[in-house]
Parts: sequence; structure tokens; C-alpha cells
Amino acid sequence: MSTIVAGVGRCRLAAAASRTLKPRYFTTSLRRHEEQNAPRPPPPIDDSTSALDYKRTLRYRPPPLPAMDLPRSQSAEEAVTNILYNTPPPSLQPFKKHVLNCLVQNEPGVLSRVSGILAGRGFNIDSLVVCRTEIRDLSRMCIVLRGQDGVVEQARRQLEDLVPVWAVLDYTDTHCIERELLLAKVSILGPEYLEDQLLGGPSHEPRRISHYQPSRHEHTKLERETALAHQFEHSAEPEEPATVAAAATQAEPLTPSQALRLKSDNLQAIQTLSAQFGARIVDVSEHSVIVEMGGKTKRVEAFLSLLKPFGLLESARTGLMVMPRTPIKSLEESDVAADGGVVDASLLPPG
Repeated sequence: MSTIVAGVGRCRLAAAASRTLKPRYFTTSLRRHEEQNAPRPPPPIDDSTSALDYKRTLRYRPPPLPAMDLPRSQSAEEAVTNILYNTPPPSLQPFKKHVLNCLVQNEPGVLSRVSGILAGRGFNIDSLVVCRTEIRDLSRMCIVLRGQDGVVEQARRQLEDLVPVWAVLDYTDTHCIERELLLAKVSILGPEYLEDQLLGGPSHEPRRISHYQPSRHEHTKLERETALAHQFEHSAEPEEPATVAAAATQAEPLTPSQALRLKSDNLQAIQTLSAQFGARIVDVSEHSVIVEMGGKTKRVEAFLSLLKPFGLLESARTGLMVMPRTPIKSLEESDVAADGGVVDASLLPPG
């Protein structure tokens, strides 16, 4: 009986071992094939390190920094004085406008890191436009600043070394399309009522303290006699400039017909000026209008300066947005290529 029980126990142990032990292969090719076909976890979602991997795969040796014009060589006395006071010789390169286009990862904190690097180098950002592109995880920054070529190139390379930054392009010397948007709120009452409209709150309704003097028949008899005597006493004296200016400012308020005619004339003049610059009026209120205009920076500044005489209440401008032009092959180059290249004039017959 004990022999039977021992045999049954050995059979159960052998069956358990056969279930737990992995199959043994004579070659490793079958094992590799099985590992390759094994299910794997899904790939991770793109994050800020994706830009770092991209730049690592496309690593290239950057060109040297542009040469900076340095002043003449210094004497020993000047060099010692420079070392003592820690004043390095300034560069003679001019400060000019630079346009940087940054392609960054769409995540929080990128803008603060980019602006922090530029602020640490002493750059004042003239304009900054940030918006998400057609790709969900990619944003585009357009930065306009002024500086020397060498210093700006150093800042550009430092920005490109940031982890969430894919690339930084310098569009300073590139043929680009530049556009900027302007919204300006202009008074249609004229510049005389500008200060009064600024006190009127959001509606820009003029709030002028009335300086209108009542007519003579509204005064009492004693007041009229006193004013007449005072005028007779001082009639020989020249009037002071302050008195003349005060009398000029104490004008009677406009009648409704005069105000309507003034608004119509100013509105027509603003419409004519806007049509010349390709702008349009997008809002009309009782005392002001809002004009929208898009174009180059210099054109926007010129239009804004021409609107100021009408009475500029508010203005808002977007930063500069740029897009590089696509080069087009000219017809002359295509004709030369079709003819087989440029013909050497020395090989032609005389005449």
C-alpha cells in the first residue's frame, strides 16, 4: 500500500514540474522570436524631452560666432586701469533690430524660461507673440529685440539649449512677411473734448464743468451796475493774457445740431483716412469709433500718428508676426537651365 501511495506522489510532482518549467530550446533564435512577438506597453506621450532627443539626433557643429569689431589695442596703463575698474572695452558693432522665431513645446513655464534668459542678458523685448500652431504639442514664439549681432547670437544658442525648445531661427536678414494688428479708439468730437471724454468713464461721454455765464437780464440791477462800474474803471488798462485765455475757454456749449454736424464731419474724415491705409471701422458709438488696421510696423505707426489729431482715447497693438517667403524660380534661370547653362563668350565666332 505504501508503494502505491509513493508512486502516486511522484506522478503528481512530475506533473507540477512539467507545468512550471519553461520549455528549453536548442537554439536561441526561437527565444528571440518569441520575445519580439511579446506584447509591449504603448509608447509614451511626447513631452519636453522630445525636443531634447530631436536636437541630439541632429547634433551638428555650429558655425563660429560673428566677429565683433573691437577698438584699437590698449597700452599697459590703459589695460591696468581697465582691469582695476573692471570695464571691458565696448564693441563697436551697431545695435539693430533682430527677429527670433522660437519653436517650443506647448507646456506651462516655457515663456518664463525664455524671457528669463533674455532678461538676464539685459535685452528689452520690444514685442512678443506666442500662440499654438496647427500641431497640438508645438507653439511658436516671435520675439523682436534690439542688440548687437554677436550678443544676440549667443542668446539664441542659449535659448536653443533649453529642454522644451525645439529650434530658434533668426529671421533678421530673411525675406519675410511682417504683419501687426492695431485697434484704436478715436473720438469723433474732436481734440477739444478729449480731456473731458477721458473723465467720462467707459462711455467716454464728455463731462465738462459748464462755464457758461448767464445773460445780462438774469442779473439783478445792483450786480449789473457793479459790473459796469468795474468795467469803466479798468477800461484804460490792457487786458492780461490769463484773462483773455479764460474768456476764450468760457465758451457756450454746443447745440445738438452743432454736435451732430461736428460728429459727422469727423467720422467722415476718419473713414477717408482709414480707407487710404486699408483699415476699417469695426465699432461706432455715440462719441467715439474703433478702427482696426493691419500692416507693417512702420505703416501702423504712421497711421497711429495721423489719428492722434482727432483725439486718441485708447490704442492696443499686437506684436510683430513674421512668416518667411517661399522663393520662386525666376523665368530667366529656367531658360538658362533649359539651354544647357551659361555660354562662354570667348567660344563664340567673331562678329
